[in-house]
Amino acid sequence: QRQMCIRERWYGGHSKASISRTDKHMGDNNQPDTIFLRDLRVDTVVGVWQWERKIRQTVSIDLEMGVDIPKAAATDRIEDTLNYKDVAKRVQQFVTESEFQLVETMAEKIAERVLAEFDVPWIDVRINKPGAIRNAADVGVQIHRSR
Repeated sequence: QRQMCIRERWYGGHSKASISRTDKHMGDNNQPDTIFLRDLRVDTVVGVWQWERKIRQTVSIDLEMGVDIPKAAATDRIEDTLNYKDVAKRVQQFVTESEFQLVETMAEKIAERVLAEFDVPWIDVRINKPGAIRNAADVGVQIHRSR
């Protein structure tokens, strides 16, 4: 089993983006490689309560997107893969400029936007809203969407 991983930190270390590939995932199941972003923090207006509509809260967004990495691995060119920095910037911009009552709606809209604007066959979106429930470290949603 061979695995490769590329990591990049940016935005003051708040976000980590990684590419991972394990050959066993390209076997009988023909599952694609993935690019993922973990803990992309964005300040936005989200919530149903009146006080929440007046403030910006930090949400943590995780994305996992299906990609085919072998061409990029062979050429070592960013043009031959999904530029995860572009995805992160686009999601940050979209969420910062939007207002949602539900994290469910936010997750759906992020998935729709990434699928429409980037060459990925599927996406998993996980949104955490830290501090939303007393005595719970996190609360949130996770969805899987495909073309």
